[in-house]
Amino acid sequence: MIDYSEDPSTLDPSMLEGFFVGWPAAPSPEQHLAVLRGSFRSIVALDGGKVVGFVNMISDGVLTAFIPWLEVLPGYQGQGIGTELMRRVLEGSERFYSVDLLCDEELRPYYEKLGMLRVPGMTLRHRSALAR
Repeated sequence: MIDYSEDPSTLDPSMLEGFFVGWPAAPSPEQHLAVLRGSFRSIVALDGGKVVGFVNMISDGVLTAFIPWLEVLPGYQGQGIGTELMRRVLEGSERFYSVDLLCDEELRPYYEKLGMLRVPGMTLRHRSALAR
């Protein structure tokens, strides 16, 4: 059974192994934990004591929010965990004017099923910031 938690203070870096598959330079588990702890909201999916998925939201707390990361470990994908994480992080988000995220083209249909709309956007990425 998968449990969900919004308390990143109970996590340690060793619980965050195996994420960011295919990234050219993945964040370290310590960086990952710092992101979850520093987020406006973060929710993890747990199978026993193992984190198998997570989502985080950053926000000004007033009008806007951004969801930078949603990930589920490869062996747990296709079980509805990502959808449940998104449902939970978006709960109460109607108070914001916008909740934005960036995703690869092939993921757009997934997010559209969750009620999100395609919009034009821009980004600046510094891949070197992920260096350990």
